[in-house]
Amino acid sequence: MASNHIVFIVMDSCRYDSMMAAATPNIDRLGQAEKRYSYASWTAPSHYAFTMGLMPHSSPKDVFASEIYKEEFMNWKERTGAAEVTFSDFLPEISLPKVLSKLGYHTVAKVSMPVLNKYTLISKHFDEYKLMSHHNDFATMVEEMEFPDDEPQYYFLNLGETHYPYMLSGADLPHISGVHGAIKSIGKDAPSAPQKIDEAFDREQLKMLHKQQIKCVEYIDGLIGKLIEKAPKDTWFIVTADHGELFGEDGYFGHGPIMHEKCFEIPFVEGRVR
Repeated sequence: MASNHIVFIVMDSCRYDSMMAAATPNIDRLGQAEKRYSYASWTAPSHYAFTMGLMPHSSPKDVFASEIYKEEFMNWKERTGAAEVTFSDFLPEISLPKVLSKLGYHTVAKVSMPVLNKYTLISKHFDEYKLMSHHNDFATMVEEMEFPDDEPQYYFLNLGETHYPYMLSGADLPHISGVHGAIKSIGKDAPSAPQKIDEAFDREQLKMLHKQQIKCVEYIDGLIGKLIEKAPKDTWFIVTADHGELFGEDGYFGHGPIMHEKCFEIPFVEGRVR
């Protein structure tokens, strides 16, 4: 059976260099952040990979993909503190929440993005699954979390603070179709002409938005500090992102059906508090 509580934090849309530019004294207590790569360039498929038990990858050379996947699944032995975790435990569903439930975990997801709502397949096998009332609500997540002595907890948290509009009021920011929330615009008539980045933002605004995402990482780090103090000493933390973000590079903004390295470069750090 398992012995460690696990807290898995996904900073939605947080690209690698944003976290590296931020002051993160609390996240730094977990270890050195790595540059890794997302399996997808937008929220839903990236989170599906997480619920399979896969972490962002490091793009290794000269290896068979199957061997990397098996190794990744085996890493859950250390994360859980369980005596036995085998690749066959994940079959046939390939569901991390189901494996953790078998190990005695109470599995809880708290998400910020509507595309991850409880009616999606991503919610399957969680004991509790909650879409927060608004997408900048990590503070409430921290308040709601409990760590009982008699049952290990698995918390899977999707944070919207690092997603556009990056905790800004939005009063002077354009509405970006899909970036504000793809689910909200499904079923609406398509615009007469697609939006163009240079019509929505000027170069200085794009720089400002990138700096604001960095500030949002620092805000999250402060709340992670509160969570670290609340959680038992042996709690295993994972802090990463689901995908990156574009701030005007090569004519791109945001994320989604985009093949650009900044959309796939993300931070990854895990471990117990040092």
